[in-house]
Amino acid sequence: MAAAAAAATTPHSHLLQRPAGPAVPRAATAAAASSLRLPARAAKISCAAVAAPSASSPVAGAGDRGIYNFAAGPATLPLNVLKRAQAELVDYHGSGMSIMEMSHRGKEFDAAIKKAEADLRALLAVPDTHAVLFLQGGATTQFAAVPLNLCAGPTDPADFVVSGSWSDKAFKEAKKYSAASVAWSGKDGKYTALPPFGEIKQNPEARFLHICSNETIHGVEFKDYPEPQNKTGILVADMSSNFCSKPVDVSRFGVIYAGAQKNVGPSGVTIAIVRKDLIGNAQPITPVMLDFKTHADNASLYNTPPCFAIYICGLVFEDLLAQGGLAEVEKKNAHKAGILYDAIDASGGYYICPVEKSVRSLMNVPFTLAKGPDFEKQLIAEAAKEGMVQLKGHRSVGGLRASIYNAMPLAGVEKLVAFMKDFQARNP
Repeated sequence: MAAAAAAATTPHSHLLQRPAGPAVPRAATAAAASSLRLPARAAKISCAAVAAPSASSPVAGAGDRGIYNFAAGPATLPLNVLKRAQAELVDYHGSGMSIMEMSHRGKEFDAAIKKAEADLRALLAVPDTHAVLFLQGGATTQFAAVPLNLCAGPTDPADFVVSGSWSDKAFKEAKKYSAASVAWSGKDGKYTALPPFGEIKQNPEARFLHICSNETIHGVEFKDYPEPQNKTGILVADMSSNFCSKPVDVSRFGVIYAGAQKNVGPSGVTIAIVRKDLIGNAQPITPVMLDFKTHADNASLYNTPPCFAIYICGLVFEDLLAQGGLAEVEKKNAHKAGILYDAIDASGGYYICPVEKSVRSLMNVPFTLAKGPDFEKQLIAEAAKEGMVQLKGHRSVGGLRASIYNAMPLAGVEKLVAFMKDFQARNP
């Protein structure tokens, strides 16, 4: 019998056992239960809201949590957005439910997703000619979805400007579903520049021209956009890491897509803005979830969407509008980036940013130390102790990278610059 009991024991069996402790007389437990019993008509029970952080709390400052997160994504979010989400988490707008619990077809979430779309349209001045889709699978899934929706078959040509790691991945995936070709590559220059538009060798029959508007790893950003040589060609952009960081003329693009986790929300939702006349022509082999028509016809509700991520995006869109829109946001971003780049350039070669100045990203600032990797590791470690985290460069390129998206406070960049100057003085 004992052997059988031992054999039935699992690593979690202790969770099912009564906790050890002194025995409580039966009469005492009965009296305690009686004192806790509710009357037949129980009074209404109310749940008090979680208290807001006190003024002395590390998260109480305006936009300052005591930690500055320079991660490339998922990335820092506006503190006021997080606090609002916290306040609404348990009881969303008096519904008695969290938005994470409610039906995506209920009136509460329907209102949330419609407002998110309306605010995004206001931010980017999205014309009625374009549909806004809230998708899943990350921007990487769109590497396949774009050629599947825009090309009639695998022999249809498509052009790619390969300016970094992400556009290279997009090109390689598109080769499975189209006759994709490289119209320009920055690989020989280690992806530190962008081409004059006249040097992009386009196929005049290409169905679309694909660019990555901001390369997160290499830190190069388009300041303007090329036009397809084919008069009926379509300009497509992966805008994941500079989406909603500045105004964009959406009408110039057939497709814009972006993972939300850089500038506008948490990971889990991908936003696509697609010209409506391009919807409904997907290749027969296109999976239902990669067909733009599936989502356009169902208002992004064909299946259960990433509800909480969409809700957070909506709060971020509200916040960006409250700041005065994307023109104002761009000014703030340019100011922050200018401070950091100026510090690098004024360091006498101690810090090095390899990217050509005219195409330096306002979002992702890669740099190295002339003294080498050991000092880079030291800087990263010391910065983390001072509350500046996630400064390590991407594993494919090394060095350091400061991602300074919309939600990075100016104070965070100023603190980083002051630290870099101090580090240089201490380690000449």
